Amino acid sequence: MTKHLSGMKQVGPQHFQEDPGLSFEDFAIGDLYEHWPGRTITETDNIWFTNLTMNSHPLHFDNHFGSHTEFGKCLINSTLTVSIVVGLSVSSTSQKAVANLGWEYIKLPNPVYAGDTIYGESTVLEKRESKSRKNCGIVKVRHVGRNQNNTIICDMVRSFLVPKKGKSTAEKMQNITRVRNKIISHSACSIHF
Repeated sequence: MTKHLSGMKQVGPQHFQEDPGLSFEDFAIGDLYEHWPGRTITETDNIWFTNLTMNSHPLHFDNHFGSHTEFGKCLINSTLTVSIVVGLSVSSTSQKAVANLGWEYIKLPNPVYAGDTIYGESTVLEKRESKSRKNCGIVKVRHVGRNQNNTIICDMVRSFLVPKKGKSTAEKMQNITRVRNKIISHSACSIHF
C-alpha cells in the first residue's frame, strides 16, 4: 500500500525517505508558500553575525550607542535579516537548487530588533527552462519577511537554478544511499549465527 506523507517519499513498504525542496516541475506561477517555523533573533545571533561579516557599525553591537539613535536601541544587522528570510524559504523553494542566480531587489522597510521573530513567505513569480542546462530550469520568487506583529521587515526577489525531477544532487545521493542500504541489508541477512 502506498501512502503519502508530506515531505517524504515512499521507497519501500513502510519505508520513507525525507524529500525536502522542489524540482523545477513542481513550481507553478502564483503559488504561495508560507514557511514555518519562524525564527526569533537574539542579541547573540546579531553580534556573532556582525563580527563574522566584519561589519563594524556600532548600531549592531553597542547598546549605549544604539540608545542615542532614533531607534533607541541596537538594530539587527540587515544582512542577517536577509539571510534569515532566505533561509526560512530554502526547504520549500531552493533545497534542491544548483545555485542562486541573483536578487533583483532587496527592500528593508522596517527595523528588526533582538527578540523579534521573523516569519517568511514566498510567491512564485516566473519559471522557465534553462537555455544552457537542459536538466534545469530557472525559478524567480518573491520572499516577504514579517515580524511577530505581521509588519513587513524584508521584501526581495530572488532567482535560482533548480534541477528537473530526478536530476538533483540530493536525489542522486538518496539513490546511492538506498542501493547501499539494500546491499548492507542483504549482506546482513546472509550472516548466520
